[in-house]
Amino acid sequence: MTDGGIPTVDLSAAEPDLGTIDRALRRAGFLLVTGHGIDPALPAAIRESAGAFFRLPGETKERYAVRVGGRGWLGPGAEANGYAEGTATPPDLKESLSFAADRPTGRPEVDAEWFLPNTWPAEVPELKPLVETYLERMRALSDRVLDLLGLALGEGADFFTRHTGHPTFGFNVNWYPGRERLGEPEPGQFRIGPHTDFGTVTVLDRQAGRGGLQVYSDAEGWRDAPYDPAALTVNIGDLMAGWTGGRWRSGRHRVLPPPADAPAEELMSLVYFYECDPGTTIHGIESHAYLRAQLDAISADR
Repeated sequence: MTDGGIPTVDLSAAEPDLGTIDRALRRAGFLLVTGHGIDPALPAAIRESAGAFFRLPGETKERYAVRVGGRGWLGPGAEANGYAEGTATPPDLKESLSFAADRPTGRPEVDAEWFLPNTWPAEVPELKPLVETYLERMRALSDRVLDLLGLALGEGADFFTRHTGHPTFGFNVNWYPGRERLGEPEPGQFRIGPHTDFGTVTVLDRQAGRGGLQVYSDAEGWRDAPYDPAALTVNIGDLMAGWTGGRWRSGRHRVLPPPADAPAEELMSLVYFYECDPGTTIHGIESHAYLRAQLDAISADR
């Protein structure tokens, strides 16, 4: 186990320790995974291209502005993730480029809400092929993780992936600037406020930083999440917790504000939110009605 009871799981191992996975997801809802097969050059290239976009003038970025749940640019102040759990916080200190599933199902009412075309900024044309490649690899990796979680739950490898034939997903490139751009954080303001994710699994490629990810557990409260440059961070969301009847817990987390003693620190995270097929019902809850309600809840201008 790493700090806070978060283990590292080698996905390339012949027999991953299912008991360790089960205990970690019962405790805090987080894992680190190695052996994932993602070439680090790919997320590095996405960061470089997205960074060029984030540094464009505000009036240029504004052409791509969307509300939470849309496909485009979420500017400063657009989200307050703490709202989703009922925690009153100032808006999150970040900007995001948001993308999502875009392969239609052929059902107009579903496609119109969940499978719309993505928006690609013309100023960074290289971003589109990079992100599309990354999304393909993230979906395959997420299904591998779900197969492993099905086994760890004792239900069989396809327990979850039988519901990911045509799933929705979201992908955010989150930019966390330093204080020289943002100014001083307000009291109780975070890069991302405390919350749990909404869906099945989240796969996070993150950078180490003083103002980085923290994870909550009942035993230890808030602790810095362990970091391994070779690992991706995986956490489960509310739908997954519900799928297990509450055996596993949706991983509560937050991202600290830029630290006062390193005010110029900036970080960029690649966050892939994997869901399930629209219409999937989990313990009486229609999955995508829940997802939409939670996305609406974190909009800072609601």
